[in-house]
Amino acid sequence: MGHKKLIKFQAIDTFKNVLQYPENMKNNWKDFFKNDNPITLELACGKGEYSVNLGREHKDRNFIGIDIKGNRIHNGAKIALTEGLDNVAFLRTHIGKINDYFGENEVGEIWIVFADPFLKKGKEKNRLTHARFLSYYQRILKPGSIINLKTDSKVLYDFTLETIAETGCTIVENIADIYGKNMVNGPLAIQTFYEKMHLLDNRTIYYVSFTLPPTPIVLTGRFSKDEPEDEIVEGE
Repeated sequence: MGHKKLIKFQAIDTFKNVLQYPENMKNNWKDFFKNDNPITLELACGKGEYSVNLGREHKDRNFIGIDIKGNRIHNGAKIALTEGLDNVAFLRTHIGKINDYFGENEVGEIWIVFADPFLKKGKEKNRLTHARFLSYYQRILKPGSIINLKTDSKVLYDFTLETIAETGCTIVENIADIYGKNMVNGPLAIQTFYEKMHLLDNRTIYYVSFTLPPTPIVLTGRFSKDEPEDEIVEGE
């Protein structure tokens, strides 16, 4: 491990807004935040730009960035501490373990921003909009809660649209090119480190938001193969 990474790992051990593989957090986040405000998750949060920026704009909501990379979490966590954003926290764990940390109806929204699209053959099961993951989210989201995907990967975008159709989800908004269609406003105006890089490379940015079906998602067809996701699921 590099010296800079080691320093960041040592630092987050002291950050009160970072929880690393914690126990007994399911249904107890209101005690952690000291309020009963709705919770938004940023999955594979990387540097946590969305958690921090949304936390600045919406003090009446709580935001939790989740990632396995502690050195990346450090960046957003330090900013949140410095600015006194008590409604922003970070959870270091595997996304596949999300049901260990949140209870039924405990989460009100999910953001997936520039997550790894897992383009290699056989890695589709690790995509955070795979039906397997949607079934995990269904156990913790309040009915009607929105899942947001923002990505530069057309493969992940198209895969998500196919998954939405196959699992009976409902699209709320679908923008195939947010900059080309001049739809960069509200939360979509938040630019992550990777988005800025992608824009310099003239990549198209895609966005789709959707809700899960009212009935349990059943893993059938191409989603039914009983294979566990890989251990590490993270942002780019």
